Amino acid sequence: MRIRIFKDESGQSGYRLSHRHNGTRCRGTREDLEDSSCYAHSVEYDFLRNKIRPLHIETDTWCSSGSFLSNGTLIQTGGFGHGARRIRYLEPCAHGHNCDWKQTKRLLADDRWYSSNQILPGHDQIIVVGGRRVFTYEFVPRLSSNSFKSYDLPFLHNTYDKNEGGNNLYPIIHLSSDGHLFIFANRDSILFNYKINKVAKTFPRIPGNGSRSYPSTGSSVILPLSHSDLFERVEVMICGGAASDAFSAAQHGRFLPALTSCGRMEITGNKHEWKMENMPGPRLMSDMLILPTGDILIINGVKNGSAGSNSAANPSLQPYLYKPRKPFGRRFSVLRSTKIARMYHSSAVLLPDGRILVAGGNPNNRYIFRNVPHPTELRLQAFVPDHMDKKFDKSRPHNVSISSNGNDGVGYGKEFSVQFLLRNTRLRNVVFTAYAPPFTTHSISMNQRMLTLRCRNLVRAANGLINARLEAPPNPNVAPAGYYMLTVVNDGIPSVSQWVRFIHA
Repeated sequence: MRIRIFKDESGQSGYRLSHRHNGTRCRGTREDLEDSSCYAHSVEYDFLRNKIRPLHIETDTWCSSGSFLSNGTLIQTGGFGHGARRIRYLEPCAHGHNCDWKQTKRLLADDRWYSSNQILPGHDQIIVVGGRRVFTYEFVPRLSSNSFKSYDLPFLHNTYDKNEGGNNLYPIIHLSSDGHLFIFANRDSILFNYKINKVAKTFPRIPGNGSRSYPSTGSSVILPLSHSDLFERVEVMICGGAASDAFSAAQHGRFLPALTSCGRMEITGNKHEWKMENMPGPRLMSDMLILPTGDILIINGVKNGSAGSNSAANPSLQPYLYKPRKPFGRRFSVLRSTKIARMYHSSAVLLPDGRILVAGGNPNNRYIFRNVPHPTELRLQAFVPDHMDKKFDKSRPHNVSISSNGNDGVGYGKEFSVQFLLRNTRLRNVVFTAYAPPFTTHSISMNQRMLTLRCRNLVRAANGLINARLEAPPNPNVAPAGYYMLTVVNDGIPSVSQWVRFIHA
């Protein structure tokens, strides 16, 4: 697994190139030293070897969106300026070849700056929703070769706050297991049937003042889906955000305290009510990640202000851990602190080895490395959850391997085999989870979801080997086709993850 990191072309980054994208040399002249095209604005990071490879990107991806397709290709849409209608692909690198960005000639129908993506149940189709002063959605690829259009979404008009920077940008989108889309913007949310361009449900407004969409940037997850209820119960969680008028106050140097509350709501069934609880402190611009245990990590962000350039203060240095299955009032805990501020434009992703890669942070309007309160942050960090400590290795499943009858992957509803090693300890509450890695930006982890899979059979063989027979998710509404990180969790202690691919039969 390699991580792709990319940003805008606002000046000189920390990585110089020998050649521009068009092939001309970057020399040591003053002109070339000041030319942003002689610097990398996208890199591939091999975290196993701690190596960086620069990538060439033709147009500005600042504040864009993306998804992973079923073959592992990263599709990336929109951005700033000439990049606002661009579609780009980064294919997996095969046999050691150096892959690079490819930009299509076909354009998006509308500018997509601060928009959101969601992979759909169909064959490698995504929906792109919203953007700055854009109140539409569209599909990539288009519904037909003759269709070059977007579709108006009145919900985005209704949630737009002109005087506060929009407060409905980067809308939160989750794919429900019934195939509809949960869309949240500002303080409101709907269940949307994109196939017929119709709102299926309008949910209650989340309680409290303030907003939770960019630039009031809260964060969200869809809580793990489970085979125990046939994946039919779907619950979302939204945490943090900015106080009312925080964006305009920040323009005058006043940084209002962020929101402290989180809301959980079941979006399936017939009764919908936000159940509110408080984090240990105020927070916005945080990343929410689902850990293999099913717990939620809240990391990065700030305590005051709003998103945007130089619009926040008081970095949130302590991550929070949220255990959704614990009783109300006992779900949050505070974890050890970092010393590096991760503010606007920071992000975090879950790695297959269980660590959290934390990167970025730039509250400035371009690359600035000195003489400001919070310079552009180039350092990477690994946050290691407590359950990955070596003291738990006796309970940890090792040497996980996956096998199936299909060479390309596992079809929906089909069975496949998992083998792992567990010595000198008993099997206790063994759970098998499958995690869809997200495209992460601006505190939105697009397409992130976790499933607990049904185990049909579990047998202990010789020498500590355990053979399990699992059942794949039933359909692409539950798990859109693609690669998932499969983890074996024994008594709350997860293995290193292995990749499994779920495919259309």
